[in-house]
Formats: sequence, C-alpha cells, structure tokens
Amino acid sequence: MSDAWDPAQYQRFAAERRQPFDDLRSMCMPVNGGRVVDLGCGTGELTAELHRGMAAAETIGVDRSEAMLTEAARFGEEVPGLRFELGDIGEWASSGIDLVFANASLHWVPGHETLLARLRFSLAPGGQLAFQVPAAFGHPSHFLAAAVAAEREFAPSPGETTADPAAAVLTPARYAELLYALGAVQQSARLQVYGHVLPSVESVVEWVRGSTLTPIRARLGEERFEAYLVRYRERLLAELGQQRPYFYAFSRILCWARFP
Repeated sequence: MSDAWDPAQYQRFAAERRQPFDDLRSMCMPVNGGRVVDLGCGTGELTAELHRGMAAAETIGVDRSEAMLTEAARFGEEVPGLRFELGDIGEWASSGIDLVFANASLHWVPGHETLLARLRFSLAPGGQLAFQVPAAFGHPSHFLAAAVAAEREFAPSPGETTADPAAAVLTPARYAELLYALGAVQQSARLQVYGHVLPSVESVVEWVRGSTLTPIRARLGEERFEAYLVRYRERLLAELGQQRPYFYAFSRILCWARFP
C-alpha cells in the first residue's frame, strides 16, 4: 500500500485539528528535562510545540508516512532536542519515556488492550500516557465513508485486510478501566464534542480526504479513488442536504494517565 498521506490536504483544517491537541497537551504535566515520544507526529509542527511545552530535553516524533516526515524535518533542524523517525506506531515500544503522547493516531492500530499495555510499559517511573482518538464513527461523514468503501466497485479484494478504526476505538469508560488495570495513580478519560463551523457540507468531503479517506485512497489508487469520491459526495449530500454553513459536530475521546 502506498503512502497516500497528503500534508497539504491534512493542513487545510489545521486550526480545527489542533483544538484537541491543545486540550490533550493541557492534561499533561511538564517533564522538565525528560523524554517525550509523539506517536503519529504528522507534519511535526505540533510535536515541536509539545516539546517546548513539556520542557523536554528530548522529543522523538514517530510516523509511518514519509511525506509527513519530509514536512517535519525542518522542525528537527530548528529545535534542539527534537528529532523525527520513520516507524509503525502499532509496533513501537521503548523504555524510560516520561511522556508517550498520541494525538489522533491510535485509532489506526487494532487491539487497544494490548497496545495500551505496551505503551504503559515503555514509560519511566512516574511516566505519563496521553492519547486522543476520534469517536465520530456514527456520523454520516464516517459511516458513509465505510459504506461506500464496501460497495462492490470499491470493496477490498478477497483476503485483503483493511484498517477498521471504528472497531479499534473503545469507550471512555473502557479506557478508564484499562488504565486503572495498568496501574494508573491518576487519570482522566472523557468524551468531548468539537463543533466546527465549515463553509458547507462539501467541506466535510475535504476534511475526511485529509484523514479518514487516506487508507481508502492508498488501497484504490488515484483513478478508482476519484470515482469513490464522486459516490461518497453524492451519498453525503443526500444524507445531510446542502447546508451553508455546516456545523460539523466531531466527537473525540481524550485520555491521560500517570503511573507510579
């Protein structure tokens, strides 16, 4: 599967996408000369802010997209103690990390019970784990994306595996239970709705093109993906109507925990 992530498309809604990042960062305690890892760092701009805000001596941004890391490279050159590396966050593990931070990335990884255990045991004593995942899979923007991808013209080939973020993401209550079972001495798990006022329903298509539809684009290739977009847009407009502006209510789960 090719790297279909498009930094320019993703950044079209940079102001809206940074709101949950700011909220998640505010839940974390500074590490004062410690080590931070940002899993799914994307273009790196927010990773640089995390590095400064946490007063870290070292921050490593990890992403599997070479296109995103190309954009991030300049922050690694400009900010002391900050670097980026190519890696699969579904397999990442380390030790002695003071803060593992994952903003809008863990939903691409299945098996969160196992995943959270691996991340917890990558922490130093007193370390923190903070992550944010979308919980908008019941919204037409997301359930229609999956429905169109399952239509005969766009469906995966027999035996072809595809990511299913809707199946990966758990409830806030379940995340709280898992963090407690892993030994958290402090934690917060909450559902928050971010209301984004977009110019129109058409803007929702551009939003999901930068994130949710990326694996579909990689699987289909450009020609079939363009046909997919036509069908998806038709179904989305039929479901929501042509609203101008459009209030996009986007639910997310934010979790933070500190361990002994």
